[in-house]
Amino acid sequence: MKNTGTLKVTTPTDREIMMTREFNAPRTLVYEAFNKPELLKRWFGPHCWSLTVCDVDARVGGGFRFVMRGPDGRDMGMRGVYKELNPPERSVHMESYDDYPGESQVTSVMTEQNGMTTLTVTVLYPSKEIRDTVAQSGMEHGAAESYDKLAELLSSSSPASAGETRLAG
Repeated sequence: MKNTGTLKVTTPTDREIMMTREFNAPRTLVYEAFNKPELLKRWFGPHCWSLTVCDVDARVGGGFRFVMRGPDGRDMGMRGVYKELNPPERSVHMESYDDYPGESQVTSVMTEQNGMTTLTVTVLYPSKEIRDTVAQSGMEHGAAESYDKLAELLSSSSPASAGETRLAG
């Protein structure tokens, strides 16, 4: 399955990839889905992949460690450190993959209008060569599938009760 058009991917500079996706949910819920392990395990990664390790310390200076397992049993690990957290609008973290060179800066911005959230993720790579290697690795396909899974999770949630999350694990 390729990107079905729900994820817009551009290269605004020679070191960046920008991904934009709209979700039918308030940004507080979208932001929460990116920071709670019990929710991340339900959507993060392409179809047929599972998140076998999901450790999150969502505070500035804290970090995360994820290991995704593919249908062939192959693991792909990644880690990061949070540089800025401004819930539910914006987050910035540094990110690196176990099997790819370099560390990238990931800036996520969530804007809401009429209950719809637009997520814009900008990834700044150390070089054009690393950006191009990542782009050719199937990243767009994997991100599109992952965000499709997130959209399904958000749409399957029941209306929130006062003071309760509607995404309870």
